[in-house]
Amino acid sequence: MNVREQIEITEAGILSNFACMSTNPDMSRRYVNEEKCPFRTDFQRDRDRILHSNSFRRLKRKTQVFLSPVGDHYRTRLTHTLEVSQIARTISRGLKLNEDLTEAIALGHDIGHSPFGHSGEAILNEICPYGFKHYLQSVRVADYIEKDGKGLNLTFAVKNGIACHTNAVAATREGNIVRFADKIAYINHDIEDAIRAGILNPTSLPHNCIRVLGNTKSKRITTMIASIIQNGAYEIKMSPDIKKAHDELRAFLFENVYINSVAKQEELKAKHLIEILYGYYIKNPDKMPTVYKQIMEKFDADRAVCDYISGMSDGYAVDLYTDIFVPKSWK
Repeated sequence: MNVREQIEITEAGILSNFACMSTNPDMSRRYVNEEKCPFRTDFQRDRDRILHSNSFRRLKRKTQVFLSPVGDHYRTRLTHTLEVSQIARTISRGLKLNEDLTEAIALGHDIGHSPFGHSGEAILNEICPYGFKHYLQSVRVADYIEKDGKGLNLTFAVKNGIACHTNAVAATREGNIVRFADKIAYINHDIEDAIRAGILNPTSLPHNCIRVLGNTKSKRITTMIASIIQNGAYEIKMSPDIKKAHDELRAFLFENVYINSVAKQEELKAKHLIEILYGYYIKNPDKMPTVYKQIMEKFDADRAVCDYISGMSDGYAVDLYTDIFVPKSWK
């Protein structure tokens, strides 16, 4: 018996009946069949493939909320992903679900996110005839773009969890945990970043939400996690009072941070930059890297250009725009 087989037996012995076992043939199936790893389960392999991917590393230079913030302590898309992973694993462990599957979904949930956060997502959705949703693009990155177009060949359960992490019900409880963990993470770390930026005053947070959830980031996260673990025996959910406070706090952030605030003052510039780059590469597709030329041959120019731009980090997009459109000094 090899290490993987021992892990699979351990899963069957300690995990809940509601857990997605790594031996489940429907959930662990891949588009291309592969020989099993002697040391890792299928979901552990997926986690490692995502962790070592180019798209995962680029998250360190992609906006979470604040565009190109000056300061080391503001969240990026990468630190957000790591916080989601921690929260999701804690919930999964508490409910005796498959922590490896949960971690793989959490680490991969934003690998297809555009540069400049949701402002980048909005303009790509507007100008690309296929539309653009970062959760679907994350699956597309895993299938068609990573490893020079070969893809990561992830399992169905991981791709389903990634695709459903924003507003859909996943096929596994682990996938639904990540959907909750994503919101718990960004609500709380965005409050902290907004206070650091001077956009929010701690005393301005809704009183009822703070009374129910807690007056610090740590207390609020703990309260929400505990509510899911205590109420998640048959369905991944929070208790009604915690959910109500969570929803009110989220609505407060949309009104005061995500929309019409100092944090978004550079949005129009970011959208303009993406729009200009998009038009340039539609007219000059030969200027794209080889993998995107191959995607263009398989699909079309719009699909390839959208894939290329959505994969850029904030800094890379700015540098590329500068190189193409800003006159250089004569040397």
